[in-house]
Amino acid sequence: MTTPRNSERRTHLVQLAGDLFAEKGFRATTVREIADAAGILSGSLYHHFDSKESIGDELLSAFLDDVLAGYRAAAAEPDPRRAIEQIVRSSTATLSRHRAALTMLQNDWTYFSAQPRFAYLRTAMKEIEQTWIDQLDRGRESGLFRADLDTRLTYRLLRDILWIPTSWAQSKNAWTDDQIVDGLLRLLFDGITAR
Repeated sequence: MTTPRNSERRTHLVQLAGDLFAEKGFRATTVREIADAAGILSGSLYHHFDSKESIGDELLSAFLDDVLAGYRAAAAEPDPRRAIEQIVRSSTATLSRHRAALTMLQNDWTYFSAQPRFAYLRTAMKEIEQTWIDQLDRGRESGLFRADLDTRLTYRLLRDILWIPTSWAQSKNAWTDDQIVDGLLRLLFDGITAR
């Protein structure tokens, strides 16, 4: 049975490991480095986790569960524009909470996607993509969005744009999440051309 103190310790270890994975890469980070950062012996880490992959799994599955919860709620929105707005806002908030996991996915996708333990990553990424495409298709078919909109390309562009600002957090003059979201939505729905 996990006591609250052990649970707090475990959460702390996951956060420390996530920071190291994001900084050095998942494969390059050793169990010893995680233990050293936590101020414990390497063997003590195994009281909480059976492997480094277990820690990575905890970080990535929590991240994707959070992303998908927001996307599923947005998909229930009947208006495609509002659904897209909700997806953008949800994405930004989720990425802000899970910067280490996003960096891990970006830097070590090839490794994770080849491991059977992480097979859920491909499934989750397909659902994320399909949620975007469904909303963009609905908007196109209803006449709300342009008839010539390439929904798959639009998804990829928007997804990548949303993922980039997570690295801006280190900047002294970083924008807030709300400023980033509002800027992206204005650009997406209003463009840059003067009226």
